[in-house]
Amino acid sequence: MIHDLTLTEKEMTRFGHRIVNELVKHFVSLPDKKPVALGTRKEMDSLFLEEAPKEPSNIDEVFDFVMDNVFTNTNLVTHPKSYAFVPGPSNFVSVMADTLATGFNTFSGGWNASPAASELEIVTINWLLKMFGLPAKKGGGLFTSGGSVANLTALVTARNQKCGEDFSKARIYLSDQAHSSNVKAIRIMGFKKNQIRIIPTDSEFKFSVNKLKNAIARDRLEGFVPFCVIASAGTTNTGTVDPLLDISTVCKDENVWFHVDAAYGGAAILSKQGKKLLHGIQKADSITADPHKWFYQPYEMGCLLVRNHKWLGNTFTEKPEYLRDIEGNESEINFYDMGMQLTRRFRALKLYMSMKSFGLDAFSKAVTYNIKLAEKVEKILRESPHWEIVSSASLAVINFRYNPIAMQLVEKDIDTLNQHIAEQVTLSREAILATTILNKQVVLRMCLINPRTTINDVMETLEQCESYAFTKLENSMCI
Repeated sequence: MIHDLTLTEKEMTRFGHRIVNELVKHFVSLPDKKPVALGTRKEMDSLFLEEAPKEPSNIDEVFDFVMDNVFTNTNLVTHPKSYAFVPGPSNFVSVMADTLATGFNTFSGGWNASPAASELEIVTINWLLKMFGLPAKKGGGLFTSGGSVANLTALVTARNQKCGEDFSKARIYLSDQAHSSNVKAIRIMGFKKNQIRIIPTDSEFKFSVNKLKNAIARDRLEGFVPFCVIASAGTTNTGTVDPLLDISTVCKDENVWFHVDAAYGGAAILSKQGKKLLHGIQKADSITADPHKWFYQPYEMGCLLVRNHKWLGNTFTEKPEYLRDIEGNESEINFYDMGMQLTRRFRALKLYMSMKSFGLDAFSKAVTYNIKLAEKVEKILRESPHWEIVSSASLAVINFRYNPIAMQLVEKDIDTLNQHIAEQVTLSREAILATTILNKQVVLRMCLINPRTTINDVMETLEQCESYAFTKLENSMCI
């Protein structure tokens, strides 16, 4: 290793083989590992805190240190028993595709820098446009780091199209179950708190269309300008899909931008049941989807789709002098003109290679399996005298709580008990399971989008939960 930061061909080959071998071993042995990492800041400082080294170290020793200390102190979100938040199941083909894209350090911002990378982004975006029923010829989009940036890009575009430069009287509408990234995006855009209308959901956690209509009507009477409605196609809390077709009608009648945040649930469009639930999404002006969630891609990969690709160009195109030689013609898309990033990694490759390798039918079967697994878990819980369903299985998300019929517990004790269950599961490191709040109740939430999660995995976790609950009740710690 010398000052030009290179290795010999032999060293690169040997080192590369070590990394690939470790990844293969990881994928094969994953079910046998504990998915939870526990570590305090003090413990992590003791492992890693040091000054930047001036002298080189043996590359194998560096690798061994990383394998022994970094990935052993990281949650395994690809694990079959990773149920919390939204897991990232991933797949090996896409991991290798990401390795190629990183290794070649492909710049995917402009056509002239990489015609093939730009073309593959066009091709894969067109695949997604077709899945969601948006017009192939006029539609467009781009890949982003994740749903947060995709939502921000969509809302900036909506503001530009509907408000122009003056958005002082603009109003935007979303439900109380909408993802927090939307509120964060709205604040980044410079909107004041009173310009955000949070609409309460109904008893099934769906966007209330009647309340939306009332809010829009009232704002117009008060001289404000409704410009955008954000609907959810698979909320993070419950997997609920808002009444998309009804909301699209309201947006059309009111001349309001219709954005669908399908970051979580968008991939459900690949299953028959999911496609039915997502009916109306084809009416959207813009759609956020996250391939690094239920399309089984590694981080980072979000996506924004729009009904008319010119909306993105009109919003984000800049013409600095230093890019004058690489503008190209109209058919040669420069993706830096479609969003915020100039420098962009080659995200399309992993989706392209995995879909080409496995085929779309395999993805459809995997999504369908996940939906049916959650429904099977719901049935098992409903037949148990110990568990109560708080939110039915929807797009592979289910919310429930331990509330044994025989015990007649009060609400406070039920909340304490279920929080205890989640904490003990985490401390055991056997599964990643977290709580959320629904109807002011602490509930356990499972997101079952990993196609390698089995019903046996779930049953083992539920039995573990029951054991922790029984022990706590037996010790009279919460009653």
